[in-house]
Amino acid sequence: MNKKSFVPFTIRIAGDLIHFKQPAIMGIMNITPDSFFEGSRMGEAYILKAAEQMLKDGADILDIGGQSTRPGAERMDANEEWKRIETIIPQLHREFPHAILSIDTFYASVAKRAIENGAALVNDVSAGSIDERMYQTVAELKVPYILMHMKGDPQTMQQQANYNDVVGELILFFSEEIKKLRAMGIADIIIDPGFGFAKLQEHNFEILRNLTELQLLNCPILVGMSRKKMIQRVTQTDVENALNGTIAANTIALLNGASMLRVHDVKAASDARAIVMEYFK
Repeated sequence: MNKKSFVPFTIRIAGDLIHFKQPAIMGIMNITPDSFFEGSRMGEAYILKAAEQMLKDGADILDIGGQSTRPGAERMDANEEWKRIETIIPQLHREFPHAILSIDTFYASVAKRAIENGAALVNDVSAGSIDERMYQTVAELKVPYILMHMKGDPQTMQQQANYNDVVGELILFFSEEIKKLRAMGIADIIIDPGFGFAKLQEHNFEILRNLTELQLLNCPILVGMSRKKMIQRVTQTDVENALNGTIAANTIALLNGASMLRVHDVKAASDARAIVMEYFK
């Protein structure tokens, strides 16, 4: 089999081992009025219908977030963030008890509350750098952890996009953080190179071209490029019309060993996955 093909992986979700024989698709559910893509902003009245459609379209995981992490977004405190999602996660868990729910937060207290109310894994864009309690909290919760690379925070990250060797620096960063997490007893770690987070256009595509190099870390690789500026610039379009470019970029990521796609458009990603899996047969 081609070395760039998908590598099956197993993670423990709510006490059960879940074996992914094909790349996982994570549907983005933003409970926030200021996410960069207006079409992804979901109010409470719409959330159950949106979740049902995503699951029907092939989503394996639903990623719920109450705070925008787009470049320059103002940071809200943990209590305000939790207020946005405190009724959403229990509702989703009751309505779709077999769905895997992820909490997208960099606050340990929000992660803990979300897991207690039905979420099953933590997606932290800050890799524990914003809330120093995050690693210990995840260890105590015994849930999978998505470890993303970012310099600074969403308010400052684009001023810190300086690299001599972006892929090499990613590998060094992940190696060091994975070692810390393993020492704390965190068994299930998913790595995310953080497309668009403290990355210039050339950095994003350098990572995409060399994504397979991250496989040496022996962790599933999550890719989140959906409708981002890196897509818009190449296709000379805006966020509303960036779906075609997103499909192309996600297909390249799958061909280069991505384990998981984080997307706004689940059906399109599911179709791309089906084509790539057929290609690798």
